[in-house]
Amino acid sequence: MKEQNDSFVVDFVGGAVGHRFRSGEGRGQALPKAAGFTKGRTPKIVDATAGLGRDAFLLASLGADVTLIERSPEMHAHLADGIRRALEAGGAYADAAARMTLLHGDSRHLLKELSPEVVIVDPMHPPRHNTALVKKEMRVLRELVGADPDQVELMEAALENATKRVVLKWPLRADPMPGVRKPSHQILGKNTRYDVFMISGKSHDEDE
Repeated sequence: MKEQNDSFVVDFVGGAVGHRFRSGEGRGQALPKAAGFTKGRTPKIVDATAGLGRDAFLLASLGADVTLIERSPEMHAHLADGIRRALEAGGAYADAAARMTLLHGDSRHLLKELSPEVVIVDPMHPPRHNTALVKKEMRVLRELVGADPDQVELMEAALENATKRVVLKWPLRADPMPGVRKPSHQILGKNTRYDVFMISGKSHDEDE
């Protein structure tokens, strides 16, 4: 995402997203591990809180079919534009973007229709970094998508409808989301932790 005349565009080709894409860190990153990527397995994923689309693009670049759900009309339009420009960029950018399906609506309702293997939930919470740019991005994003007061309801919908696992992306040192059961396990990143909720009693051996 980059600023442009007091607004912004979602940019999967340039900036931090493009750099992350070109670095080729692969499936060993915390998010893919939390989502259940293994050497021989690529899950089908629903990103229930699409936001800037960065995590969805990363997962798509690793081969996953990713459905993004965004309920803010303005953010949905920005995401659609970002996907379009990634397709136009060609090559690996287009390959990743082609695996992204963008929906507009409320995940609490749409998840019932999708029966996803894996659901990623990244509700709005305080910025995790201290740079001025990220603070500005988060402020603009918060203005567009709101504060997610129904995040517990969303988690309940995700846990009810996912067939394999739900991944809650959460600030590293934050208390657990109130009203949600204890996760099966956690994967820690630099500033973020991923609370993983396995469905149907599956173990987390595949992540190790």
